Amino acid sequence: MNDNAPNSFGRSGLFLIVFMTGAAVMVIELLGTRMIAPFYGTSLTVWSALISVTMIALALGYFIGGRWADHAKNTGLSLIIALAGLFTLLIPWLTRPVLLATDPLGLRAGAFVSALVLFSPSLTMLGMMSPFAIKLSTTRLDGVGASSGSIYAVSTLGSVVGTLVLGFFLFPLVGSREILVSLGIALFILALIVAVYEQKQLKNMRMLLPSLLFCVVGLCLLPKIVGAGIAYTGGTQFTILSERESLYGWVRVIEEPKRDLRFLTADASMIGAASISTGKSLLGYQQIVGLIPALAQKPMTRGLIIGLGAGHMAKTLYDQYGITTDTLEIDPAVATAATDYFGYKPTGRAIVGDARYEIRHLTGPYDLIIHDCFTGGSEPAHLLTVETLTELKGLLSEQGILALNFVGFANDRNLALASVAKTLTHVFPQLSVFIAEPGEDFNDFIFLSSRQAIDLNAKALLAEQADWLKKRAFNVNKTQGELLTDNLNPLEHLQAMVIGQQYLFILTITDTCFTK
Repeated sequence: MNDNAPNSFGRSGLFLIVFMTGAAVMVIELLGTRMIAPFYGTSLTVWSALISVTMIALALGYFIGGRWADHAKNTGLSLIIALAGLFTLLIPWLTRPVLLATDPLGLRAGAFVSALVLFSPSLTMLGMMSPFAIKLSTTRLDGVGASSGSIYAVSTLGSVVGTLVLGFFLFPLVGSREILVSLGIALFILALIVAVYEQKQLKNMRMLLPSLLFCVVGLCLLPKIVGAGIAYTGGTQFTILSERESLYGWVRVIEEPKRDLRFLTADASMIGAASISTGKSLLGYQQIVGLIPALAQKPMTRGLIIGLGAGHMAKTLYDQYGITTDTLEIDPAVATAATDYFGYKPTGRAIVGDARYEIRHLTGPYDLIIHDCFTGGSEPAHLLTVETLTELKGLLSEQGILALNFVGFANDRNLALASVAKTLTHVFPQLSVFIAEPGEDFNDFIFLSSRQAIDLNAKALLAEQADWLKKRAFNVNKTQGELLTDNLNPLEHLQAMVIGQQYLFILTITDTCFTK
């Protein structure tokens, strides 16, 4: 066995190295979704791709690392750490070209291949650490079990700490690219420190050369890496007015002056659109939602919007009907963008938080609840279950209406649309469905659910408004749909085509607005 190996670092030093590299593994894995979310969203498909790639890379690292540890004489931990640092540093630089290259593969294959290319090299290197560390920490054959158990325990503890530090502290303060660059540099520093100890142990200056070489290469590329993927404020077609990375993704305000358009996007979702000159919303479904108070049997005075978007609906309800509206938005960056660039001003409570938590603490009744949640390329599936809709029903007044916006396809094979309709019918006695753009397959569908029947001939509705609305009435075949519950909710799988359609729009914009 390796009688002198532990002396090169000391057991505590070796554990510290394993702890730090274990933390690096989780930082890279978690940041993976943030790097590819603007193209592929943050759906379960993307998370599945990232987790699979991480497991593949670590398994490959364990295998190669074990073989290398048994045969290496003049190379060791320092070289592995330096390579991990270099590959980590390259991620922000390669993200854009890799995502563009994988785009033709579609959502599932594109997400998987892009994750494999971007993150597997660094994760494989970090996976090689554990077999090497076990070899170095083992002095006797009968101590292999204790040594390997200790190494894996320390590495896992490092992963836990890395996850908590990243999620609780770094995400709200530092961008993903900056975190990856800092992590790469930190691994370079660790590699050089380890190389010095290895050189002293083996009395060979050449131990420093491989690690030093990769560190120098990485630092030489640093200026290009730091500038990669940064938005610029001017362009011939689109202009970035604001870009902010929050806990929930990239939030951007983008203008297209030639067409008098201003967009609000969150990762792979376009969640707001307005005229630059007038400030009016250009989303067709909001015109339908704006007529809902005229359909009510009694005047509406209090509303709730779940999913703020650009804030246009709150303004419309107040200006046209005097309805005071509470708003619930999970992403503070979206709320800030709506205020700064789309003229949103709260008329009721402006709540920032997760809907499933916050609605349990709201006090009704509300005459109108607008459910318009769409981010990361798809609707949050947990907000469309029987349990969530039942809670919302409990917040409605007796004559209250729930308006739910859902993006999907109008064809008969759209099981997602049928499933949402079936779930709403399970909770509410009455359901009416309208389509934003008649004749278009890919569309916004507005579900109106209530205890009382919706009357399209309501006295408060003008004749032309009633005709306009009747032309958008849509029949959904609910028989093939699945009841969506907290226990069984296949909505993201059923919405795979919609996610792809959404990220194509964002891809067009980001392809124009970001440096190559």
